[in-house]
Amino acid sequence: MAFPLIWLGAAAVGAAIVAEEREKQKSIALKRRQGRANTDHRQGQSAELAPSLWKTGNKMVLPEPGGIVCCFVFGVIEHTGIWLGDNTLVELHGSGLVRAVSVERFLAGRTGSRIYQACNHRHQALVGEQVLDRAKQSIFNYREYDLFDNNCHRFVWHCLSGEEMALSSFSKLNDRIGTHFSEAVYWDELDLPS
Repeated sequence: MAFPLIWLGAAAVGAAIVAEEREKQKSIALKRRQGRANTDHRQGQSAELAPSLWKTGNKMVLPEPGGIVCCFVFGVIEHTGIWLGDNTLVELHGSGLVRAVSVERFLAGRTGSRIYQACNHRHQALVGEQVLDRAKQSIFNYREYDLFDNNCHRFVWHCLSGEEMALSSFSKLNDRIGTHFSEAVYWDELDLPS
């Protein structure tokens, strides 16, 4: 008899976490509209606004060539890449091949139908000077793929900075992006053509 009570308790806790996350997202969106959003990145911190599975009325942004983009993989982890333009992005595939793919291909085999772009507090894409060139030059190259040491986050960081640095998590990539631009990172959903 205790087993169903455990399930009910877990469901209640889960619902409370979801409600809290939605409220946090709404609060951040309101602060951004009012011009009160955090603008500075604090080293060692992740994104100010992480990608969210829940729509909270946040402003959608247009993709920017050279923009850092991500999508969810089974709602648990994030997959990152670089926006090229014309409905195309560059990603490091799990096979180790760096490839240019369409939005549909980027999302294929992953959960969700949304792509997010790293932006500042004013909804402007964080784009480095040589990101687009490095991403284009990497297409059709192979990298020795490793989930923790040589993954999509490391590839994106290389495109942004020119450095090779193992980044084992999306959170660590966010810290590097924020430090690189000296700005708080906000992940805004892309406004993609249907």
